Amino acid sequence: MNETLIKELRQAYLFVHLSADQLARVAAKARRIQLAEGKVLFSQGDPADRFFLLNKGRLKLFRLSSDGNEKIIEIINEGNTFAEALMFLERARYPVGCAALTASELIAIDTRDFNDMLRGSVDTCLLLLGELSQRLRGLISEIDRLSLQSATCRVAGYLLNRLPDGSEQLVLEVPKGVLASRLSVKPETFSRIIKHLSESGILSVHGGMVRVNDRDALRREAEGYDAASGYVESPFRPHRG
Repeated sequence: MNETLIKELRQAYLFVHLSADQLARVAAKARRIQLAEGKVLFSQGDPADRFFLLNKGRLKLFRLSSDGNEKIIEIINEGNTFAEALMFLERARYPVGCAALTASELIAIDTRDFNDMLRGSVDTCLLLLGELSQRLRGLISEIDRLSLQSATCRVAGYLLNRLPDGSEQLVLEVPKGVLASRLSVKPETFSRIIKHLSESGILSVHGGMVRVNDRDALRREAEGYDAASGYVESPFRPHRG
């Protein structure tokens, strides 16, 4: 069983530089979790005694407002780890909730034991800090996008970034309402933007399948360029619907 876990752990960037002994130690304390679609892994405010590697499926990290509205912070895809930065905090609690968007399989890592292991290896600490620094830069870029870009820019940019190399098609693998929440736009606004891009001939949408007919035009939309008037749209201007 541990050999299987070790093989799975080694696929994740966070663990790829660990020694065989370190991986064996992590696997000895790890446990496998199966989540049905919609099932909650942890709730906002729960003690953060484990972090996770997602083997299969898809998860959402979310926060609930005081009036019960849900804001999706991140969508976790297969092969990614999450909640590992909390291991450095005393008496840490999860700042978000986590639930399965699809049936999912995870490996839960013991936070305290992993932290103790890091204390014995400066090299491993530095590698982990490098990984967390990259994620921090990604979060800063995300804040910039959410605060400075219009809704149209965010949606167009998301589609452009998810477009596979050498292909003009992509699949929206999560419900549109979930994707709208992730991009901080209202579902009806998301639908209007997709309709605008379709009527402009930039996209063709059939259910969850999106075909990009004009990549350059989609890139201009992502950059806020208005083809009709030839100016760059202010990031503070609301979508004109």
